[in-house]
Amino acid sequence: MEMTAMDNARFEAMRHAMVASQLRTNAVSDQRIVAVMARVPREAFLPADVRGIAYRDTALPLGRGRFQNVPIATGRLLTEAYLLPTDQVLLIGATGGYTAAVLAGLVGQVVAVESDPALAALAREALAEYPNVMLVEGPLEAGHDAAAPYDVLVIDGAVEHVPEALVAQLAAGGRAVAGIVDRAVTRLTSGRKTAGGFALLDFADIDCVPLPGFARPKTFTF
Repeated sequence: MEMTAMDNARFEAMRHAMVASQLRTNAVSDQRIVAVMARVPREAFLPADVRGIAYRDTALPLGRGRFQNVPIATGRLLTEAYLLPTDQVLLIGATGGYTAAVLAGLVGQVVAVESDPALAALAREALAEYPNVMLVEGPLEAGHDAAAPYDVLVIDGAVEHVPEALVAQLAAGGRAVAGIVDRAVTRLTSGRKTAGGFALLDFADIDCVPLPGFARPKTFTF
């Protein structure tokens, strides 16, 4: 659907309201992230039927059990990743490409993984003008080993655990941020990969959308 000048002005006003009311008041303190999120048109990375609510401070339904993450959750995750202009980032849960587009304005290279074919198709089209983003369609939990190692792992959603396959794709000293589901409560976490191992620490209790494919392996009980 063709966007009119009035549509663009309305979305721009909502985008700046999101920045003022959702980001600046909730510890998204990296002004580079605030500036990019004020510039990237979130509505362009959503299915047509939910574009009108692009800037709500809730998860947006994308169909087939998937959701666009809450702006504050994405903003806080990116803030805690301490992104550098030279970073190569592995993004898990690309959905329609919004977070990849935000990252594209902050880092050197983004590899964005999406498992849902319809969302991957939307992201592929929406990200056509972002040359430093590579979209990979495949299982979220597998990442994209071919382009490893990565400086940063961003899981833009909540998972029960971070599988070793993703940790292995991080460079030594690499940073990671993710939502973690713990007894039906989601928390935002951050950590690093070091010679001694890998661990994530909670930094905020904020709603974060669930991602498929990350159920913690069941252990045998007797």
